Amino acid sequence: MASVSSTSNTTSNSNDTALPSAAVNLNDVSELQNNFISLMVAQVQYQDPTNPADSSQFINQYSALSQVQSLENLNTIQKNSLVLSDNLQNLTAAGLVGQQVMVSADNVQLDGITLNGQAKLEHASSTTTLQLTNANGVVKEVQLGPQEAGLMSFTLDPEALGLPAGKYDVAIKTSSGEIPKVEIGGVVSNVRVSSEGPVLEVEGIGSVPFYNIVEFGAGTRSA
Repeated sequence: MASVSSTSNTTSNSNDTALPSAAVNLNDVSELQNNFISLMVAQVQYQDPTNPADSSQFINQYSALSQVQSLENLNTIQKNSLVLSDNLQNLTAAGLVGQQVMVSADNVQLDGITLNGQAKLEHASSTTTLQLTNANGVVKEVQLGPQEAGLMSFTLDPEALGLPAGKYDVAIKTSSGEIPKVEIGGVVSNVRVSSEGPVLEVEGIGSVPFYNIVEFGAGTRSA
């Protein structure tokens, strides 16, 4: 009987040692869980009846293993959700080719085509001015007149304004001191997929990240 007790103690000690090392192997959570259960059954089967293992240790270790598995599953779900979100964003962007969009922009590329623009005013303005600054720093001011609070629309006709083709910084000044964000409408000619998301080529504006689009199907382009 003494020899049996010695063998059981040795088996129990061996399993106690192997159990934690198996529990930290995260390469395959499913296989890890199966191994843990097999080790737990073997340890219970061969434990010393006079010195049984503490069952609370099994419960704590199995609970910790379950938490690891839950975290792994959650991580997988999150990764799949991100991939799905990226694919949906790319599909949405691709569907905008040939469509009119309104983009938040601080510069425009004038090449003879009339562009539609808008800005949201928080306060009424008795004097509202659209400023266009070319690459040489020359400023062209367009008076938009008094404006009420709310959405204000305007057009950019390079020919009527006597503006040669080129890139211009665009800004709106108001009598209230407010400097609203300028939104310019243009047609999407193509979409490029990048590591930071889809980039749209918008007529009259240039390359625009997808998140800079503020409105879809905004008005129509004037020829």
